[in-house]
Amino acid sequence: MSKLSLSGVYAPIPTPFDADGAVAHDRLAENIARWNQTPLAGLVVLGSNGEYVYLSDQEKLEVLKTARQAIPKDKLFIAGTGCESTRCTLKLTEQAAAIGADAAVVITPSYYTSRMDAAAMRRHYLELAERSPLPILIYNMPAFTGIDLSAATVVELAQHPNIVGIKDSSGNVVKLGDIIRAAPSDFNVLAGSASFLYPAMVLGAVGAVAALANIAPEQCHRIYRYALEGRHKEARQLQLKMIPPNTAVTARFGVPGLKQALDWSGYYGGPSRSPLGPLDEAQQAALRAILVEGGILASSGI
Repeated sequence: MSKLSLSGVYAPIPTPFDADGAVAHDRLAENIARWNQTPLAGLVVLGSNGEYVYLSDQEKLEVLKTARQAIPKDKLFIAGTGCESTRCTLKLTEQAAAIGADAAVVITPSYYTSRMDAAAMRRHYLELAERSPLPILIYNMPAFTGIDLSAATVVELAQHPNIVGIKDSSGNVVKLGDIIRAAPSDFNVLAGSASFLYPAMVLGAVGAVAALANIAPEQCHRIYRYALEGRHKEARQLQLKMIPPNTAVTARFGVPGLKQALDWSGYYGGPSRSPLGPLDEAQQAALRAILVEGGILASSGI
């Protein structure tokens, strides 16, 4: 049986909170309804942009339930289920399956960093894959975890029929090429950022899970489509134009910047949870200027 196809662009959606810091489920449903009208192939819920590390176990389940009700069946619903232990990851993955997720994306455990070697990663992902009711995507995010999976480890894990792909946010396109070259042909390699979507697809990636897709789904999808169609000049030009906005809502201003951009774009962004704080006036001005220059916001503002 062929592995699940994950071709397309996915938005790793933020978790909205109200002024009191509670999850705003109505706002979540409203945002998803808007994303449903875009060319996105699906949504990733409880990823890094979802502030999953700040949510209680019960809050995670309630967010997944709201998302399942709002995401139509023609778009993939990918749940972030990574926890520090294999046991807890499996439990959350099973709960996500019962709620109705289509797949699980699992970040590398990282707290005991010095012990999280290739053997630990193999143990974690292979045990999970053997027992999980959902297809598993590996999530490599070295900027947050301090763990950077090698191509050799990923290729080894890719042999398991229930490990269907990887979201790699390292930005190392040479490593992506090594994985694509050596992994099974139906293993889905997804760029973990819009900043290198085009070069990743030239090498054979099938799409991206990109924070920028929350506020620029059309532009991200166009890069994807241009690459598929061999329209390389257009893909390159749009890719270059999207690099500053992508950096602004990821490495530079992070989740608070992305949420501010959502507010300006007609979605609900709202506050992040402490200790994350809002952007100050200078940061807001810098972010707005970048988004206007990138064509994501109108110059008149919102």
